[in-house]
Amino acid sequence: MNTENTLISALGIEFVEMSKGKVIATMPVNEQTRQPFGFLHGGASVALAETVASVGAVELIDLEKEICFGLEINANHIKAKREGLVTATGTVMHQGRTTMVWDIKITDEEDQLICVSRCTMAVVPKR
Repeated sequence: MNTENTLISALGIEFVEMSKGKVIATMPVNEQTRQPFGFLHGGASVALAETVASVGAVELIDLEKEICFGLEINANHIKAKREGLVTATGTVMHQGRTTMVWDIKITDEEDQLICVSRCTMAVVPKR
């Protein structure tokens, strides 16, 4: 997977584990991911969550016949973070023919919950 010149590379997201139904990725809390008041930007957390769900969904489809897109995402920001590293762990909750639902938990280095998210992925035939 080429992530060069994408939002993934701009945010410094790195993949730690990719398996069927589970993806783990990290993202630094730095100048690229903070909001103007110095805290992790909620949008950066949501981008991390959707990235994990999207990459996970790709692992579960037939790429020759199908493609997937984020259909819906929600996020609850539980705790603020100023610096360090966050880790997103995404697991598939539902794998249907046309949709998947992913649960994503974002934690800090002390395994404290920073954000919880649920992302629905649409699976569509390639044209």
